[in-house]
Amino acid sequence: MTTQTVEYIRYRIPEQHSAEFLAAFTRAARQLAAAPQCVDYELTRCEQDFEHFILRVTWTSTEDHVVGFRQSELFTDFHAEVRAYIPYIEEMRHYKPTAVRGSGASVPTLYAWAGGAEAFTRLTEVFYDKVHKDEVLAPVFEGLAPEHALHVALWLGEVFGGPPAYSETQGGHGHMVAKHFGKNITEVQRRRWVNLLQDAADEADLPTDAEFRSAFLAYAEWGTRLAVYFSGPDAVTPGEQPVPKWTWGAAPPYRP
Repeated sequence: MTTQTVEYIRYRIPEQHSAEFLAAFTRAARQLAAAPQCVDYELTRCEQDFEHFILRVTWTSTEDHVVGFRQSELFTDFHAEVRAYIPYIEEMRHYKPTAVRGSGASVPTLYAWAGGAEAFTRLTEVFYDKVHKDEVLAPVFEGLAPEHALHVALWLGEVFGGPPAYSETQGGHGHMVAKHFGKNITEVQRRRWVNLLQDAADEADLPTDAEFRSAFLAYAEWGTRLAVYFSGPDAVTPGEQPVPKWTWGAAPPYRP
């Protein structure tokens, strides 16, 4: 479970000082960017009342912010830039995210962009036809159940933003990685899997735009490297985890 916390600082800056305020935070932001406790930050300005600003900073934890950052040299430099505006603060608090979250429909999911369930079914059919004929991968997938390709299509569909069909019928991430235990997948086999998947994407007419294919390949690299680990002798069985969610140009959140 994440321990991240979101700090909100609300300012009311007289309009005649707003240019100086923005310049000060432009300089102070360098300290936030350099802080290992800082995940991200953003300064916004109210459209209806230009005197209102909100600084949002996501910290790795409240303690990391209060103890780690505030007791560091970076905070000394940060504070020197913004201390003149402390009297203008109306609120400064930490907030924890809740389970109420999600994305709107202004940007299509990778699942929708690819063509939905039909596209991923087509992809896995082409892919496993190649696998069975490949001298490097055929031994790894020997004796596959007939429904394996369909299950992988459900998995990929859910990963890329489609319905939770895999979770509802098969299980979560732990169920998937358990299928790799003891297989001792080699780097040569992993790389061949990635290459064949890309070839299958071409033959299955998945979108070829750079944005989609870069995200598609990024997941293939991420997922297959996990598969190699979980297939090896040092693998530690993970706790039950949800299916990872992949989106445009972004991996799941980094967890140190």
